[in-house]
Amino acid sequence: MTTIELAAWSFPILLGLIFLRVPIGLSMAVCGLVGAYFVYGNMAPILSQLKQVTYSTFSNYNLSVIPLFLLMGQFAALGGLSQALFKAAEAWIGHRKGGVAMAAVGACAGFGAICGSSLATAATMGQVALPELKRAGYSGALSTACLAAGGTLGILIPPSVVLVIYAILTEQNIAKLFLAAFIPGILAAIGYMIVIAIYVRVSPGSAGKMDPMPMAERWKATVKVWPVLVIFLSVVGGIYTGLFTPTEGAAIGAFGTGVAAWAAGGLNRKTLGEAIMGTAIATGMIFMIVLGAGLYNTFLALSQLPQEMAQWVLDLGMSPWLVLATVLVVYLLLGCVMDSLSMILLTIPIFFPMIMGLDFGMSPEETAIWFGILVLIVVEVGLITPPVGMNLFVINNMAKGAVPISHTYKGVTPFVISDLVRTAILAAFPAITLIALRLTS
Repeated sequence: MTTIELAAWSFPILLGLIFLRVPIGLSMAVCGLVGAYFVYGNMAPILSQLKQVTYSTFSNYNLSVIPLFLLMGQFAALGGLSQALFKAAEAWIGHRKGGVAMAAVGACAGFGAICGSSLATAATMGQVALPELKRAGYSGALSTACLAAGGTLGILIPPSVVLVIYAILTEQNIAKLFLAAFIPGILAAIGYMIVIAIYVRVSPGSAGKMDPMPMAERWKATVKVWPVLVIFLSVVGGIYTGLFTPTEGAAIGAFGTGVAAWAAGGLNRKTLGEAIMGTAIATGMIFMIVLGAGLYNTFLALSQLPQEMAQWVLDLGMSPWLVLATVLVVYLLLGCVMDSLSMILLTIPIFFPMIMGLDFGMSPEETAIWFGILVLIVVEVGLITPPVGMNLFVINNMAKGAVPISHTYKGVTPFVISDLVRTAILAAFPAITLIALRLTS
């Protein structure tokens, strides 16, 4: 068996391990180490490789941004910022048809701007918004679906942990990727709100009514979100203007949200320990996946499979747009069975060289950034695609058995369609993604 055949067989074996509920990081590490053993024929190079990959992976300065963004999300939840965002959005649009669900999506977008994690955004906003949606008379299907979809904005609207990983893997500028994600993120939020507006008109019984709030109450609720605006503008603005690096920006954001949580009374010695522990657990899980992917991707590099696949695609003479469409479809299918971070770490070393070898009429940097945003979007769709959309399970479990999972699946379908339409538009018109970059360059 050649090394390329060996690498090709490793994919179904890896998926089999994942289906057997072996942790994804461990699955990739095992496949990488065993595959390297067959390539080398003895253990000595593997032990040396294990040492080198571990050091080179975790000595990467850019990875320090991940625990800081995760800690920022922990502090934001403790500070009641998620509740303030939801109440402010609800005050302005909650009385409109489908307004409370729209407010939940808007609050998810705002919280995503200071969190960076989809699951954390979905879980945090679910605690705040699910009771309010139920009290306002919204159906379980719409309530859970809009929160699951809104939670995906946590990885699309900067800062985004997944974008940081993509930037490290492809050696791209994190700040430019964050900037390019803005317009797609706003389009996603608007698309979800349009879906809700159509949903409640097609199914009038799925949404209740609320009385309009007095103008004084609306402004009072709006004023409470000022910490979110200050933190977001400080972090993102400082990164874009070059005032500080993404890691420094994440540290400032974590400090700012910590101060906001302390001022709101949510941060004390006990909750500080819980926040640090939660951050450590999430960071450990992510870093284990990163290490496993590093070992597996080293084996793939040894096998020459990524290079051979890229050359094979070029030799076929296929249209670059057809190749891109095929890659995006593969991501959609993988999203039904894998989490977003695992998909990025597993596939980017294979697909990125292939895409960069094609001509889309853009510079290499623009192609890399545009492709990264497209990948992020289809990965986001995977989070709400049945049967294994992670956000669907998180929100449905938070409903505590009141909503059958089949209802959540049915309710989220229009949101998935909205995502697919947006993906097609952004793929067909790269300028929409790149306009912010071109205006600031």
